[in-house]
Amino acid sequence: MPTKIVFGGVRPSFPLGRFLLFAPHRTTRRPLFAPTFVENRNALTTPAEEHLVKACLDGDREAQRALYEQFKVPMFRLCLRYAKDRHEAEDLLQEGFIRVFADLHQFRHQGALGGWIRRVIVNVALQHIRRQQKQVPTTDLETVAFAKASDDDILGELSAKNLIRLIQGLPPGYRAVFNMYVLEGYSHKEIAEKLGVSVNTSKTQLFKAKALLRSMLEKVITS
Repeated sequence: MPTKIVFGGVRPSFPLGRFLLFAPHRTTRRPLFAPTFVENRNALTTPAEEHLVKACLDGDREAQRALYEQFKVPMFRLCLRYAKDRHEAEDLLQEGFIRVFADLHQFRHQGALGGWIRRVIVNVALQHIRRQQKQVPTTDLETVAFAKASDDDILGELSAKNLIRLIQGLPPGYRAVFNMYVLEGYSHKEIAEKLGVSVNTSKTQLFKAKALLRSMLEKVITS
């Protein structure tokens, strides 16, 4: 019988080392993005979610599995956009759900459970990116044409799958800012606070991220 590990009052009954036995790639393929990228921050916790959280906190194995199964696919899509590849996204998903179970006792039922889980996993991804930024040199952008590229231009010309591949090719800092501003709906002030940078740095990285994506897109189109 696997050892039960306690995380903030939650005792996942399935071994965390095998967390990805329930990995998203085992599910039926779906579009990688939901119809809207921006979370509804005004959504309320449903009675079913309240019951699920309580059962998880009580150590109910089936409830823990149900929570993971319910949210693994949208959260994996989210991780794909912050990761450099699928393998890293799987690592982020696993680390993110470990954090979710560790911090579940902090969920205050003041909004949708999915929104809270999303924020936890985004924070895990941002911590990972901050660690990467200390190790990865800044990409040389001298050859990039900094033509103005609107969000609609970039998003409209790509399928979700191809957009993810291009985003994964961005340097970690650019990838984080582009995801947070364009796809998550954060303001530059919020991004600056979460990444520990200035507002101007956030704006500059967004501009460069869009320019680099435009350059990458042109190479895809002409190849």
